[in-house]
This record gives sequence, structure tokens and C-alpha cells, in this order.
Amino acid sequence: MPSLIDIRRRIRSVRNTQQITKAMKMVSAAKLRRAQDRVIASRPYGAALRGLLADVAAAAASDERVAAQPLLARRPEKRVQLILVTSDKGLAGAFNANLIKAAQRFAEEHKPAATDYMLIGRKGRDFFRKRSVPITGEHLGMVKVQYDDAVAISGKLVERFRNEEIDAVYLLYNEFKSVMAQKVTFVQVLPMELPKQTDPVDFIFETPPLEMLASLLPRYVEIELYRALLESAAAEHAARMTAMDAATSNASEMIEDLTLYMNRVRQASITKEIIEVVSGAAAAE
Repeated sequence: MPSLIDIRRRIRSVRNTQQITKAMKMVSAAKLRRAQDRVIASRPYGAALRGLLADVAAAAASDERVAAQPLLARRPEKRVQLILVTSDKGLAGAFNANLIKAAQRFAEEHKPAATDYMLIGRKGRDFFRKRSVPITGEHLGMVKVQYDDAVAISGKLVERFRNEEIDAVYLLYNEFKSVMAQKVTFVQVLPMELPKQTDPVDFIFETPPLEMLASLLPRYVEIELYRALLESAAAEHAARMTAMDAATSNASEMIEDLTLYMNRVRQASITKEIIEVVSGAAAAE
């Protein structure tokens, strides 16, 4: 049976841990509000760009040169590029574990095609670096998502795809749904699937539609990657806030159980001492 000193020391340790988890929950809650605002603000822009791309694609559909656009070329998938977006820090529940498992399933399902990994986030990088997989890029420390980061990363991907070094590009990240829910999401970035225009439109284009399409396609890749980074950042803060809230609640329950156990041990110790005193007094008579 542990002594009272050991139990008190354990209660003090759990209480200190509870203060840390409570502080981390508050920090994640503050960061989540800002990240959520950025995600919500980016979604209409992405939808508007998809609509514009559909209009331009419909206007350029009669041009035979549309099929010759490098970012629309479809080839047999002999080598694919997977962009995995994880977090730099842990203590976020199953946020990173679900992504890593999904990445491993992706590689198995796409065999015999070879899979190149572009890893955004320290957790994914640390995991796959130990598995000797082909890593074509590492991006760490992206605490605050910047559009320039998405431009730089997407530029490398577009160049590799145009040079036929890879035949397809897939994006894997956690999409922010709510504070309690994040969804593991796959998106095929390249080759692009042009959105369909359902309603007939009649636009007058000052620039030829084919030229507009050629300039919009790389921008669309940038927006998709930027939005994925924003979604992942918001989902990470939500997952960490939920995990720290659960850890704080579990610490409270553990403190209650340890306090009750300490009182029982103390009561048993006092009872034992009383019995010893009474027994000694009875023996002395």
C-alpha cells in the first residue's frame, strides 16, 4: 500500500498536469477562432474561382488546343505525388494518426505505382523519414499559413507534372467541419478535372478564353493547396482543444479518486494506531 506522502505527491503531479492541459485548451481555443475565420473567408473565394474556371472552360470548349494544356494531360499513373499535411506538434488526439494511416492505405491502393511524399508538418515527416520512403519535399514550422507558402509549393508540383516526372498529384489533409469533427479528405489536384458549367452563359471575353484558362489553372492549384493548409490549421486547433478538454476532465476525475483513496488510507492508518494504543493499554492492565 502506498504511503500518504506518495499519494499526495501523485495528486500534486496530476494537478500540475491539469493546469497545463487547461492552459493549452485556452490557447487552442483562441487560435481556433482566428483560424476558423480565415477558413470561412477562404471558402467563397475558392467557390468563385471554380465558377469562373467553369465559365472559361465552357467558353474554350470548342478550341481543340484545350486538350493540349499540360495541367489537363492524363497519363497512366506510374509515379504519383502525395502531399500530406500534418501538424508540427502533438497532443491533438488522433489528428495525425488518422492522416498517417490514410497515407499508408493510399500507397497500398495505388501499387504498383510508386508514391513520392511531400510532407508538410513535423509529425508526418518524422514518421515517414523512418520508413525509407521517397520524400521530395519537407515543409516545417508553418505556424501561420501564408499564401506565399502555397505558391512556392504548388509551383514545384506544377513544374514536376509538366516535366512528366509525376503523373498525378493528390492532397491529403484534415478538413475542418466543426470543433468536434474533422474529416480526412483526399483531393486530386493534378491532372485537373475542369468543373462543368450547367447553366448556359453568354460572356464577352476581352482575353481569349484559352489564354485565360492557361493562367487560371496554376492559380487554381495554388488556391486548393492554400485552402487545404487553412483547413488543416483550423482542424488541428479544434482537435487539440477537444483533446485538452478531455485530458482536463480526466485529471479532475483522477484527483477525486486519488483524494478518496488517500482519505481511506489515512483513516485506516488512524484506526490502526487507535487499535494499537487500546491494545497496549489493555495489555498493561
